[in-house]
Amino acid sequence: MIIAPQWIGDAVMTEPLLRRLSARGERLTVGALPWVAPVYRAMPQVAEVIEFPFAHGGLQFKARRSLAKQLEDRFDIAYVCPNSLKSALLPFLASIPKRVGYLGEARVGLLTHRLKNPPKERRPPMVAFYSALSGEADVAADRPQLQLDPAEVDRALATMGLRRRGYYVFAPGAEYGPAKRWPAAHFAELARRLDLPVVLLGSSKEFELCHEIAAPVNAEQAGKCLNFAGKTSLAHAFSAITATKSIVSNDSGLMHVAAAFGVPQIALFGSSSPLHTPPLNDQATVLWLKNNASYQPPLDCAPCFARVCPLGHTRCLVDISAADVLQNI
Repeated sequence: MIIAPQWIGDAVMTEPLLRRLSARGERLTVGALPWVAPVYRAMPQVAEVIEFPFAHGGLQFKARRSLAKQLEDRFDIAYVCPNSLKSALLPFLASIPKRVGYLGEARVGLLTHRLKNPPKERRPPMVAFYSALSGEADVAADRPQLQLDPAEVDRALATMGLRRRGYYVFAPGAEYGPAKRWPAAHFAELARRLDLPVVLLGSSKEFELCHEIAAPVNAEQAGKCLNFAGKTSLAHAFSAITATKSIVSNDSGLMHVAAAFGVPQIALFGSSSPLHTPPLNDQATVLWLKNNASYQPPLDCAPCFARVCPLGHTRCLVDISAADVLQNI
């Protein structure tokens, strides 16, 4: 059993771990929260996905104990991807004999095989961090890969009124906070200058952000932007990403999804670092002013990893222009 992370991007980054486990003959069941489960359904090596009935926050001990009783005697090994106490609790309560995970949150007694958590300043990229749970070496070059049935993609595109390579995708959200989001006005300016329609993807929380981008563009060019934020399933969003001409996104979960599907992409980094969570994709272009020697004055403040710019200017993203992105598409 794999205990999945709770964020889409992190879930994508566990795929090489699962590929390694499957290659040595392990039958894989993934336990995941509902909004993450579609990621694992795009991994052919996963035999079963169990959607956890848990909500964000809280231990929810009774619910975990109830589910654990149903899972008893089904698994030989559990790999616990998150570092939290509650994520290690279910395998312990289900009496899974071997429980593998990183040390953290006082869960020594819940795990039978414990990896030391490297210090933040020496933590490897997240893909390698997860792959190390396999106990295998040489994980530094691991790259996530997702796959969808082409017929499933065609059905989803038909439902959304899209044709393959006939549109661009924008993913303007970033759950972590505004210091990771390229300005809506910049996205709108880029949409105006592109030669194909733009599909806007995100959660229901990002509908207003996507509307802020789409409304002024559609007022000038009717139908140029299609706002699907919160209006389509994550599985349909994945289909739209696999068939796009190119995607422009912040450092977000959908950035990692696009990378795992190997589509052309522009990834915009501000407060975070592509050295830690890069899009592992030969067709990815990363724009990060921190490593642009011609950008002055230098961004000594980046990466700050803050949710909101501590200095109040968010120069790291504001100063990436629509023209900068356009010339890289």
